[in-house]
Amino acid sequence: MKLGLYSITYLGIWYRGPALTTEQLIDRAREYGYDGVELDGKRPHANPLDMPAARCRDLRVRAEDAGVPIYAVAANNDFSSPIPEHRESQLAYVRELIRMTSDLGAPVLRVFAAWPGVTLGSNGASYEAARRVWRIAHHEAGDGQAWDRCRSALAECARWAADHGVTLALQNHPPVIDDYDAMLRMILEVDAPSLKACFDAPLAARQGVTAMRQAAREVKGLQVLSHVGGEYERDGDGSVRGFVRHPDGSLTPEDFYLDFLRGMADIGYDGYLGYELCHPLPKVEGVTVGIEFADLNARLAAEYFRGLLAELRSSSRELSTAAPREYRH
Repeated sequence: MKLGLYSITYLGIWYRGPALTTEQLIDRAREYGYDGVELDGKRPHANPLDMPAARCRDLRVRAEDAGVPIYAVAANNDFSSPIPEHRESQLAYVRELIRMTSDLGAPVLRVFAAWPGVTLGSNGASYEAARRVWRIAHHEAGDGQAWDRCRSALAECARWAADHGVTLALQNHPPVIDDYDAMLRMILEVDAPSLKACFDAPLAARQGVTAMRQAAREVKGLQVLSHVGGEYERDGDGSVRGFVRHPDGSLTPEDFYLDFLRGMADIGYDGYLGYELCHPLPKVEGVTVGIEFADLNARLAAEYFRGLLAELRSSSRELSTAAPREYRH
């Protein structure tokens, strides 16, 4: 497995301060020891409106020369809307993202089934207003057909992806896809070779998954992308610890990643784990933390996951060299 840096971390919406340019993001990934980068499909990083073929080729060369290739692009799409004009504009967006992903030389485009979006204000980004708008639209229309609308759109996009040699990775991200069972069901119903899975452990943990290794095994043959998240700090002994930040601002220790990675190893997954810092960040004296908070967490996350992967490899070697057990009847 390889470590990637997902550009949402540096989009300039969660911390105080401007976004990094895509070139600066590539430099950060190389400096912090990541193996590649995943570009978010919106401004200022990789919206197809700003990404003609020539720009894509230039970024592809820049990333490859830096040793951190672009391994994925992330769509922020919503196929669930009951309003045809909204849904058709999202189809046009994803079709252009597929073209752009191909031009960038990236094999994978992460997609949602549904996505309310975020709103930006003087205090940074927020999910709440966009989620209210989404709930109102679906309450008035009745959400029983949202699944069918998403399935139809994903099937159409899967055909375009196949034409461009791109694989779509459906994430276990709500709404509509409320857990990994729903993700697997949607992939099965679309039944297209170009639609695979992006099963993410942090989402699964929030969705109530406790047997993470077993859940990871269930995406065998489908998993083409994954994300990791959280916040990190260094202990007095020099080790790095990870935490999950909850909506109320509280932190709890991460305790599921090693089991998740063991499950990924069980199924032979050798793709990317993309680190993302994508949630409301803490305030210090009433002011949202700055880009230095993102820098610290991106650097420590790389160290943390390299340590887990090294532990995983070590335990695998021990198992492979252990003497066979003797069984007595």
